[in-house]
Amino acid sequence: MATFKYTAVKPDGTQVRGNTRADTIKLAMAGLMDQSFDVVNLKESRSVLQFEITKKKLPPAEVMHFSRQLAAFVRAGVPLIEAIEVIEEEASNKHVRRVLSAVREELRTGETFSSALTPFQTMFPQFYVDMLRAAELTGTLDSVLDEISRYIERDLDARQKIRSAMVYPLVVLVMAIITITVLAVYVLPRFKDFFASLGATLPLPTRMLIGVTNFLGNWWWALLGGIVLTVVSLAILFKIRAVRRLRDRIILKLPVVGSVVRYSIVERFCRLLASMMEAGVPLPDAMAVLGRGTNNIIFEEGLGTVREAMIRGQGIAEPLAASRLFPGAMIQMARVGEDTGTLDAQLEASAAYFGKELEYKIKKLTSLFEPAVILVMGAIVGFVAIALVSAMYGIYSQVSI
Repeated sequence: MATFKYTAVKPDGTQVRGNTRADTIKLAMAGLMDQSFDVVNLKESRSVLQFEITKKKLPPAEVMHFSRQLAAFVRAGVPLIEAIEVIEEEASNKHVRRVLSAVREELRTGETFSSALTPFQTMFPQFYVDMLRAAELTGTLDSVLDEISRYIERDLDARQKIRSAMVYPLVVLVMAIITITVLAVYVLPRFKDFFASLGATLPLPTRMLIGVTNFLGNWWWALLGGIVLTVVSLAILFKIRAVRRLRDRIILKLPVVGSVVRYSIVERFCRLLASMMEAGVPLPDAMAVLGRGTNNIIFEEGLGTVREAMIRGQGIAEPLAASRLFPGAMIQMARVGEDTGTLDAQLEASAAYFGKELEYKIKKLTSLFEPAVILVMGAIVGFVAIALVSAMYGIYSQVSI
């Protein structure tokens, strides 16, 4: 019997977290539903030291293609089981095939599509199953699947822009490291042997550089072990909610980087909330999903407070303003949308605006990062050059004497 960790909403609207024991995740879900819980998230509980090395998450591109294909089949009137079977046969990703095979078998037993996906919800984006559940209730499965695929496509485009912006600084960094390594490993030792044969003393910069390379050569295993230990320690510490909260608060307060992270979260929040509203997901339920989807404890807790205020009937604009997490422009547009009944359209407009602002801030970040990398690498390469030139000058002095 396994232990499952859950997040659910009680009949009175309060959110609860806890653990339950059952043989399978399906039985755990049934037990929680028997208690009249609206399950938001359910997954197997593991100890802090038990890393899920084999845990797989479906690539976003695969989820996007699957959603788009399934939407076309549903719109054409093809039965869901047959549609999934065709997509399964054509899927190139083995994990997609495995999931679709299990989902198809669940559908044959009479389960709904969202219920069949629930055991695999950790393999999909956090909002995925919730949106499909709402779409099944409203009969808009094809349009919601299309909306999900468009959202994932926009998210992939944004990530690709970030990767493209980081290519040049990373190339400079890698080439500088290779250059320094070649000079330190193959060139400097020859200078050292030559000076030793002359009985001369190496210049200070050269001795410093050789000392560093000797240290790295003799103690590389200790440095590698220290790096591994640091990574493992941080991974364990970040399992603790208080540590993650401190980390996320520090990130949001960092100059330039903090604004990039904040605008990224706001843009994703606006676009996804608009999509969930169009899918018919109730706003309080959407807030619970979006809070977890931010991957930031500060925003998650802030949106939890917003959700509680919404349940008390305070609307959305005022609670968002009270959280002090969102820019004033977004709050104003949400207030206009709330007053005019066009909240989803205003959120889409906000997402487009903050998407452009995010691109600008990313360019600003990379414009600062590129010269910083060049300056640091230039200083290191310059020091290596000085060490080599000093050694060559020392040789010339020895020959002259």
